[in-house]
Amino acid sequence: MWTAVLNGEVIATSDNTQEVEGNQYFPMDSIKTEFLSESSKTTVCPWKGTANYFNLEINGETRPDSAWVYKTPKDAASNIAGHVAFGRDVQVTKAS
Repeated sequence: MWTAVLNGEVIATSDNTQEVEGNQYFPMDSIKTEFLSESSKTTVCPWKGTANYFNLEINGETRPDSAWVYKTPKDAASNIAGHVAFGRDVQVTKAS
């Protein structure tokens, strides 16, 4: 079971994450979406496609652009379609 935590709040838990480039991508249905707000930021990866970002809003603190999703990734990254990954400020750990 993978868990994503920020400021003591569990943002996501899943047994069905996908690991890409050292990031755990959580299925959208495992995310507590009340902590997410859409950001206007996007980036483009040559092999994954366009990433759309979210701000994380937890316990009165906003962390801009701290999560991202590839809504319609390129074929090479189709396994992470609709999955969310988190920036370095979020603690992502696997329970042993």
